This record gives sequence, structure tokens and C-alpha cells, in this order.
Amino acid sequence: MSVQSVTGGAPAPLPSPVRLGDVLDPDCPSRVILDHLTSKWGVLVLIVLRGRTVRFGELRRSIGIVSERMLAQTLRVLEADGFVARKEFPVVPLHVEYSLTPLGEGAAEKVHALVDWVQSNQFVAAE
Repeated sequence: MSVQSVTGGAPAPLPSPVRLGDVLDPDCPSRVILDHLTSKWGVLVLIVLRGRTVRFGELRRSIGIVSERMLAQTLRVLEADGFVARKEFPVVPLHVEYSLTPLGEGAAEKVHALVDWVQSNQFVAAE
């Protein structure tokens, strides 16, 4: 059994005891990715970056109360997972832009649908 690699290359083999899609298995690698995508700040980063390229400051202002440190950490994790692309321009002061990779756009689409559902049902769920 294999899973598509994050870089879009050939499928990478899964560890032998783990089955694809077995997120209930504590050793399933999907759990780590789900944790990153569905974290408080991860969801908001995906929503803001969906279909856009933005600088760090604009991203932070769009999200609101996130600290610089937490936003930078979230971006690093999502970049390492292959969801966020970081483009650095060699100017002073440093100019960095963030956007979603094709994989990130796909994930953002799914997260956006979940956010829409939550917002549509927030009063129903509270009753």
C-alpha cells in the first residue's frame, strides 16, 4: 500500500503496520497532518491564503489576535507539510510572500467547506 507523496512525485510506501486511511490508529501519519490542518491557526491560515498571495503582516492582520511567533510557527509547519509556499525577495527590509501550493489549495477547499458548515449550523449546535 502507498500514499501520494507531498511533492506530487511517485507514491511513497506507508509503514507496514499502518493502513491508508486508518486515522484511528495512533501511529497513523495522517493524524499529524490532520492536527496541523485543523489547528486553530492552521484553519485560519488556509482560509486567508485560499486563492491569494499575501505578506506576513497582511496575513496576521487578516487573522486577528495571533502572535507573530505562533503565526510564524504555523506557517513553518504548513510549509514543511507541503501546503504553504514561501517566497522570499532579496530586499531590505526583507519581503516575504505566502501562498498555498496546489496541495494546500485542495486542503483549503475542504477546510473552507467545514468552516461554512460550522457557520451555517452554529446556532443549531448551541441548542
